[in-house]
Amino acid sequence: MPATASLLRAFLDAHSHVARVEVAEAKGSTPREAGAWMLVAPSAIFGTIGGGQLEFMAIDRAREMLRSQSSPRPGASEAHTLDIPLGPEIGQCCGGRVSLSVTSMDEARRRSTVAAAETEDARLPSVLLFGGGHVGRALSQALALLPVRATVVETRAEALEGFPEAVATRLTPVPEEQVREAPPGAAFVVLTHDHALDFLIVAEALRRGDTAYVGMIGSQTKKATFRSWFLKTAGGSEAEFARLVSPIGGAAVRDKRPAVIAALAAAEIMTALAKA
Repeated sequence: MPATASLLRAFLDAHSHVARVEVAEAKGSTPREAGAWMLVAPSAIFGTIGGGQLEFMAIDRAREMLRSQSSPRPGASEAHTLDIPLGPEIGQCCGGRVSLSVTSMDEARRRSTVAAAETEDARLPSVLLFGGGHVGRALSQALALLPVRATVVETRAEALEGFPEAVATRLTPVPEEQVREAPPGAAFVVLTHDHALDFLIVAEALRRGDTAYVGMIGSQTKKATFRSWFLKTAGGSEAEFARLVSPIGGAAVRDKRPAVIAALAAAEIMTALAKA
């Protein structure tokens, strides 16, 4: 996922007159939770509070407020509150109720919003993909859109070309070292071109007790072969082996096209990160 802070800076640099819309309170069933926010400029928006009529109403109010201001006023921060029931009267059937705060962005608010985004970016979980083949490339494209810091680790320089800008790449002759250096709570997805290398990386990941997810591409036969090697040769335990997800993406959809595996695996990874 592109760092929110860098995209936010670009938006604020491009628009001198901006309002912030924030969900101050959310009761019942609502599109977004309290604290969700978006920015509204006269000709553009950044972020979302859930879409639908709720968001359209908020954008209209924010732009109405911006139009009432002849020019941005340093040090001044105009604010409005909207209390909106999410029922048939506005064409939504969520059934909840949302209170919105609409505030004009002065310089101090701009700085604090960017600082908060930088903090949030730093907290994003790490996902390390070992292998830049067809599935690794498809999975990197899926993860590039999600709130994670994705890195592709490869031993082959040519396999690291053409990845999404939001995905980091790392060339190393010893990929298992990247497992040791990863932060706590990281997810590891192993899909290299070499089964023996897969086994070394997975074994290293399973030895860590602080991972959110350890997955290996392959068949049940590959998993059984890894288990035998891991327990008899690599000094692993049944408890450690039990944490391995393989094949990645589950068995509910029997479609082996890279994009399908990537979609299923991305959902699996995000679920594991949410539970960590």
